[in-house]
Amino acid sequence: MPSSSEKNAAPPLPEPLRVPVADSHTHLDMQSGTVEEGLAKAASVGVTTVVQVGCDVRGSQWAAETAAAHESVHATVALHPNEAPRIVHGDPDGWSRQGARQPGGAGALDEALAEIDRLAALPQVKGVGETGLDYFRTGPEGKEAQEGSFRAHIEIAKRHGKALVIHDRDAHADVLRVLKEEGAPERTVFHCYSGDAEMAEICARAGYFMSFAGNVTFKNAQNLRDAVAVAPLELLLVETDAPFLTPAPYRGRPNAPYLIPVTVRALAAVRGIDEDALASALAANTARAFGY
Repeated sequence: MPSSSEKNAAPPLPEPLRVPVADSHTHLDMQSGTVEEGLAKAASVGVTTVVQVGCDVRGSQWAAETAAAHESVHATVALHPNEAPRIVHGDPDGWSRQGARQPGGAGALDEALAEIDRLAALPQVKGVGETGLDYFRTGPEGKEAQEGSFRAHIEIAKRHGKALVIHDRDAHADVLRVLKEEGAPERTVFHCYSGDAEMAEICARAGYFMSFAGNVTFKNAQNLRDAVAVAPLELLLVETDAPFLTPAPYRGRPNAPYLIPVTVRALAAVRGIDEDALASALAANTARAFGY
């Protein structure tokens, strides 16, 4: 039985990939250690590029600043779906780590979106996201605020010619509906893909990228493995969503970009293809998705 300190310890370095890949979605600002340490550890196992994702105004500003300072980091900027109801209604389940809980109203949301719009124009910012819908613990008013914010992010992404990075939790049908109604940007990424094989086929027909995280290795995630099996190779991405969703056998321990090889090997096993061939495709797909 592992001790509590072992359970909380960072997992060991995996065997390095022979073909370098990118972590298409990570949160370096929520991980321990410095950015430089995290990037060096990742590069040592063949993860040579990371996409740093913003979830609120402050996090998006940090993402843009970090990408400007590091050649191997690209930024995306957005208000997380749970951030919109927090800003409008003072929803305590909002994303923000700032502790603010007072309602700001629609004007405050417009102000926050204006800052996301400003950041989206920067050259080191390659995407708008993570945006979308999260119905996990959201009431009707929160859903309305989320959908309005999602539509605004789609418009920002299209106007700036940036990728759209989607967070979709328990909201598949509505996410697909809004994308159809608004007209999806040319490059749209379903981060931490959570649908099944049937939805993967819908996404494939629309040309949406599907990014798989460490939860594809979980025992109860057969729906994700089924989706990996049918998704076109040219639309597959890999991510950590670190510090969350650490792949098995390290589930529950801190995640970081250096653990991407574990998920790459799991994806290769599901597809029944060579690890190097998959890594080559993943690297090319990520560069194409984010335009770097």
